[in-house]
Parts: sequence; C-alpha cells; structure tokens
Amino acid sequence: MRLLVTGAAGFIGSYLSTRLLSEGHSVVGIDNLNPYYEVQLKIDRVERLQKNPLFEFIKLDIADKEGMARLFSGAKFDRVFHLAAQAGVRYSLTNPTVYIQSNIVGFLHILEGCVHSAVPHLIYASSSSVYGANTKMPFSTADSVDHPVSLYAATKKANELMAHCYSHLYKIPTTGLRFFTVYGPWGRPDMALFLFTKAILEGRPIDVFNYGQMERDFTYVDDIIEGVVRVSEAIPNDMTPAAPYRVFNIGNHKPVPLLTMIDLLEKEIGRKSERRLLPLQAGDVPKTFADVEDLIAVTGFSPAIPIEEGIKRFVKWYREYYRV
Repeated sequence: MRLLVTGAAGFIGSYLSTRLLSEGHSVVGIDNLNPYYEVQLKIDRVERLQKNPLFEFIKLDIADKEGMARLFSGAKFDRVFHLAAQAGVRYSLTNPTVYIQSNIVGFLHILEGCVHSAVPHLIYASSSSVYGANTKMPFSTADSVDHPVSLYAATKKANELMAHCYSHLYKIPTTGLRFFTVYGPWGRPDMALFLFTKAILEGRPIDVFNYGQMERDFTYVDDIIEGVVRVSEAIPNDMTPAAPYRVFNIGNHKPVPLLTMIDLLEKEIGRKSERRLLPLQAGDVPKTFADVEDLIAVTGFSPAIPIEEGIKRFVKWYREYYRV
C-alpha cells in the first residue's frame, strides 16, 4: 500500500514508518522538524528511514493549508497515520498558540485531505492526557473525558470530537489512539526517562514531582507500534450512530510508581541519583492506568513488554547514541 505518516521524524512516527517499510509498503513521511527538542535527533531518525528506497520524506508543516492540499491532491493514500502534533503538557502552559496551530488547525487539514482524496482509513494519535481529572481507575474509553487539565489535553479531546464529526458527515473511517507514556530508544528528550538518564549520567539532580507520589502506565514503543498496525488493519464500520469512528487506549495496563522507575533506572545505569522532590506541576496528573479490553477484543493484542526490559534497552541505546 501507499501510506502517509505525519510526524515521521518523531519518536513514534519513525518507529511506525520503519515497521510499515519492513512490510513492503511505500511510505511518504512528513514533518516540519521544529526545534521543540533537539532537531539533530529528528534528522538522524529520518536518515535511518531514507536508507529504504520505499521511503519518501517531505519537510512540511501540517498547519500549512496550501502545502497540505498539494500533498493530498498529488497522491492517493491507502491509509493515513497522523502522529504529528505539538506534544508536551508543560510546554502548553507557556506556548499555547503552537498547540492550536498544530493540533487543531493542522488536524483540520488532515481531515479535509482525507475527505477530498477519499482515504479509506485515518488512524490518529490522541493521548491518555484526555482523561484529565478522572479518578476512576483504570481509564476506560467508555468514561467521560470532559475535564482536561491542560491545553494539550484539550486539543487531543478536540481531535476526537473533530474526527467523530467528519466520520459522521463524510463516512470516513477514523480510529483514535490514546497512548499511555510511550518510552524506548530514540525517545523524546522532554520525557522523564530521558531527562533522568541524562541528569544521572551527568551527575546532576533529577526533579521528582508530586514528591514522587506518581504512577504511570509506561508503554514500550514496540507495543505501541504493534497496536497501531493492528487497529489500522481493522477498518471500523458504524461504531457509533451513523459514524465509522472508534477510540482505543494503548497502554501497558500496569501502572508503575515513579520511584520504582527511578530505582530501576539507577540499577541499569549503575549510579544513584540525587532526587529533588517538588510539588505536582500544573496540568499534570498523579496516575494513569489504561483499560485495554476494547483493544484486545478487536485486535487480540495486549501490550506486555515489562518496564525492566524497556529501561535496559533505552539505557543501552542512550549510551551508544550519545557515546556515554
């Protein structure tokens, strides 16, 4: 098939592109290579993909209306995997405008492109952040998600609403995926595991928010990709009244205390950390926990890579990539 992956220079986008290429598909990957985190990491991800002749990279911002229109008019895609977005809860507190441009305006351009070129299935990234102030555990896609606690979360909730609207009006099959704390080699430098690893190896203290009383449903990137590929192969019919629309959680369904994660990381690195205990940050939540029964029912797949193995692989990659 001919596939479009947005955010192909990103963490999840580069892994997904690699997987799709390995299955013999041709992949058009787009990314704007913005400087939210180190651009060289993004460039290196793309260069690995460009070794495969079935991969084509286009530098393009999804908020560019004319550029996106040209992209869709010039190619017929069998699937669109929309992973491009402005990520990060904390960054949304200080730079809200970029979230509206990328996550709302950009997503509208994706939906419009899918309509006008009759894309058979749009698979897009949502986030566990949509659960916001919910306290019922585990988080279920059947739960109300009307109380986001960050603008980032609000934009991801808006994406799901926009997708439902377009599925209803134009019968475009859409599948939203609420990712839970994705980690692994080639990961994002703004994520806790990356930040902690860098600080410990450099002999600097780590910032531990909510005084360490946090839990995350850490999900290894290979499990995320397996889930994405499997749901992409199961095109939704009318899952809600007159709309071929679905939303799934993809998480390890096993919350890990933050302090346990730090202990495991210290053991793998072979060095103790200096922990600076701080209060909970605005926009953050103390716990995430994914209910994946719907994912299992539709795909037969459940994420299962343990955090001990995932951290081991990440630290090995980090040492090799940064020559530490």
